[in-house]
Amino acid sequence: MLEDKRENLESARQRRLLDDLVSHLSHEDPNIYYMPTSGIAALLYEAIKSNTVPDLNQEKQELLKRMSLRDIEVMLSLH
Repeated sequence: MLEDKRENLESARQRRLLDDLVSHLSHEDPNIYYMPTSGIAALLYEAIKSNTVPDLNQEKQELLKRMSLRDIEVMLSLH
């Protein structure tokens, strides 16, 4: 039961971080709004894996690096 709560908290944190990253990317390139979810997820995945995401401390980087491309797509589509 405690493990489930921890996973839910981790998922919520990942979701907030992804939302922040999408917001950051959309300020840099307004055309992201028109991209399919899979395209946005691919951009985020590559940025996370290559450590080119601005303003991420070590803890946040580790939290996001645990996510697969499919995980990111699913989280974005649930929004």
